Amino acid sequence: MVLAAGAQAPNFTAKDEAGNSISLSDFQGRTVVLYFYPKDDTPGCTKEAQGFRDAFEEYQGKDIIVLGVSMDDETSHKMFKEKYGLPFKLVADADGSIARAYDVEGDGYAKRVTYIINSNGGIDRVYEKVQTDSHAKDILAEIGG
Repeated sequence: MVLAAGAQAPNFTAKDEAGNSISLSDFQGRTVVLYFYPKDDTPGCTKEAQGFRDAFEEYQGKDIIVLGVSMDDETSHKMFKEKYGLPFKLVADADGSIARAYDVEGDGYAKRVTYIINSNGGIDRVYEKVQTDSHAKDILAEIGG
């Protein structure tokens, strides 16, 4: 069962698509959309990523950080990001430790779940049922976009 709203978001440190170290705690004091997805460059995951890309300016305007996480490695993330012009960071969770910490690991891939993490590191909202083509806009509408 995924982590519930009201829980503290587990901190993590991993590599992004460029090989830079990234931690959830780097964004303390800001709202973070932490979205888990199964696999780079697959139809549903691409639609979801493109939605966040297309709404990225709106997220920035609200000072909201978007982080995509899958169990793909840095190289896969880099190719995916470049292919679709994704302006946000992709976190490589090749060992699945982040997916396990958030209880979204499912048979070698991350389940499609999104957490909205508040400025104090608490989980405000959890999305387990995601419409990939409208998810980014749905979140904005719900959190006052």
